Amino acid sequence: MPEVAFINDYARGADRLTRRLIYLYIFLLFFEGALRKWFLPFLAGPLTIIRDPLMIVIIFTYLSAGYRLLNFYTLTLLAFGLASFVLTLGLGHQNLLVDIFGLRTLLLHFFLIFIAGNVLSRSDVEKIGRYCVYILPLMTLIIGLQFYSPQSAWINRGVGGDMEGAGFSGAMGYMRPSGTFSFTNGSVTYFSLAAAFLFYFLSEPSKINRIALIAGFGSAVAAIPLSISRTYMVQFALSGFFFVLISLRSARATRNLGVFLLISPVIVILLSTLEFFQTSLTVLTTRFEAANSSEGGLDSSISNRFLGGMTRAFTENSHLPWHGEGLGMGTNVAATILTGGRSFLLGEGEWSRVVGEMGPFLGIGTVLLRAILSFHLLIAGSLAALRGNALPFMLLSFGFLKVLQGGWSQPTSHGFSMIAGGLIIASLNDRDVHAA
Repeated sequence: MPEVAFINDYARGADRLTRRLIYLYIFLLFFEGALRKWFLPFLAGPLTIIRDPLMIVIIFTYLSAGYRLLNFYTLTLLAFGLASFVLTLGLGHQNLLVDIFGLRTLLLHFFLIFIAGNVLSRSDVEKIGRYCVYILPLMTLIIGLQFYSPQSAWINRGVGGDMEGAGFSGAMGYMRPSGTFSFTNGSVTYFSLAAAFLFYFLSEPSKINRIALIAGFGSAVAAIPLSISRTYMVQFALSGFFFVLISLRSARATRNLGVFLLISPVIVILLSTLEFFQTSLTVLTTRFEAANSSEGGLDSSISNRFLGGMTRAFTENSHLPWHGEGLGMGTNVAATILTGGRSFLLGEGEWSRVVGEMGPFLGIGTVLLRAILSFHLLIAGSLAALRGNALPFMLLSFGFLKVLQGGWSQPTSHGFSMIAGGLIIASLNDRDVHAA
């Protein structure tokens, strides 16, 4: 019937539009910092939440395509969020604007995990991964220029065109570069995601241009010292470990591992002959030594950030009321509104922030929900790897911790957490979801 055909065409069109809007979301996630720093600094404030109206449109087109938005995870978090919203107005900080922002932080973008998981196909995720690898040389070039340029240089300008620069303290007078992002954590997170895709394509080289793959690998290695980031170095090694595990599943994959083990030392040796790499490596080594003396070594730092960040959520907040301080209280937006300055009112750890805002009951419930989702994805990705689909398992090398305890109070980290979860779910789609 004509009516049925019209409805089907409308649903397919809404599905395509949702997919394209998700691509736009990822593009803005990668480059909104460049807009805020270099091209539209006078709009730096509004651009902070430019993905919010886009997310609302994505939800609308997703529902228009006939999909359901509510499931166990979204419905549970929705209930927790609304309950905390009411408690915040009645017993918490009682600031409506901060409360609304906190509810937005908790809920709005969380839907993207499942929207992307339903709308995107495995081939879509591979396409996104190819572009992540293709732009690796450009991203490495940018952080290289930032590394060797003074903070007063245009390439290092901060948000809103701040002439003091966007770099963060590194070592030997060199600053950690921010790349196309507002802050250094965005650059590190992008390179970490790209590394997961890079190692996936090393296991499946037929799915990407070989020259682009080699250039991407060299760029990713060069970015380790240029970023002056221990987090990225550990993440790169973790993705490499997942690659080794996935390479044991078949003779062809083991052969690809052998080729990687032969080529990678050559790339490292070639980079080591370049002066820029030697200098940045010296800076990274110096930062390691300084951090080791203050934090007790890399292994101690990792355990403190991961395990310590989780346990502090339950030890640091023992003095808080049962209903928490209120939604949004742990964000920089709240600090600006309530105190007039930028600070972490409830600590830097993500779980500490959640429990501090929502209280021990709703907060721990929210933390457990994220933990259940993370391990759900880990089990599904591991089973997919055993069936021959390595993509979700490799993405878990980056996405598991982002979903589990990635910071949602900072917009860039928030966006990467949602995209990571969505891409993992979408990569589990063995069939093409657009074929129907």
